[in-house]
Amino acid sequence: MKNNLIRMFGLVLLLTFSNLSLKAQNLSINPDDTSWYPSAYGAHDEIGAANLLTPEVVKQAIGLVKQGKTIPLAVAIDKNLPAFRHRSFNLYNIQPGEQGGKSLRPNKFTFNDELVNGWTGVGTQLNGIGHIGINNTYYNGNKAVDFVTVEGVKKLGIEKVPPFVTRGVVLDMTAHYGKSVVPGGTEFTTADIKAVLKKQGITLRKGDVVLFNTGWLELIGKDNQRFLETEPGIGMESAQWLAEQGIVAFGGDTWASEVYPNPKSKEEFPINQFMLAKKGIYNLELIDSRALVKDKIWEFLFVLGQPLYKGSTQVNINPVAVY
Repeated sequence: MKNNLIRMFGLVLLLTFSNLSLKAQNLSINPDDTSWYPSAYGAHDEIGAANLLTPEVVKQAIGLVKQGKTIPLAVAIDKNLPAFRHRSFNLYNIQPGEQGGKSLRPNKFTFNDELVNGWTGVGTQLNGIGHIGINNTYYNGNKAVDFVTVEGVKKLGIEKVPPFVTRGVVLDMTAHYGKSVVPGGTEFTTADIKAVLKKQGITLRKGDVVLFNTGWLELIGKDNQRFLETEPGIGMESAQWLAEQGIVAFGGDTWASEVYPNPKSKEEFPINQFMLAKKGIYNLELIDSRALVKDKIWEFLFVLGQPLYKGSTQVNINPVAVY
């Protein structure tokens, strides 16, 4: 009897450690794994989680509008805005044919025109599901060699993405951690997210856009180096949980929407790989949710109609919160 109990106890320990080991493996990206495609939305799908934006989801979200107030969620873009590594933005005002104070025609017509030389990944942006890949394989198993050209992508372009009219949820992580700016490298676990949801009196539902308020935008213009070198955000465990809830997009006021650098591995942006490439869930970066947090608006109608730059995988946006 005693020997049987010892064997049973040993088996339980073995299973426990095996499960922990498996869980640990699931928290990393295996670049040789191909089991994540084709997509659950079909082998030819190009819009991923945007398939969840059904008429029912839209109607439910519209019901959140009680006061008729609107709040823009973007930050203003200029050449001084800190941006990821190689990216920059420059805008030039041109007055064609008006040099030296000239005007056009008898009515002395004059006009201003703007020329932009910049990356679409500067400032508040929508990262499409063709933006992030795993070993040159992108959402739904699309290989870079088959659809990426110097003039844009032939699949998974931002022009394929339907308007986002859905429920937006903002989670105030500054209140959760008791910090006006959540320290860089802080990983939001599922337990953290559930605690904030409970405190704010809301739950997630299918089709949601989930945004995190970390105070990170407060660093712009004050400590740009710190702003770009690190950031707080979700880890792989919480990303998996969020994906299970059926969200359409995740993001917030940071520039990558995930904890960086990753505290558990040397991987480069594994959460974005998991969310965009594997799950078709969109990333919304540099979302300014400060006004929503100030007024404790935790859920709202989220409206986004992005510029349709054909062949781009990301684009500057100014989404609107309506409540």
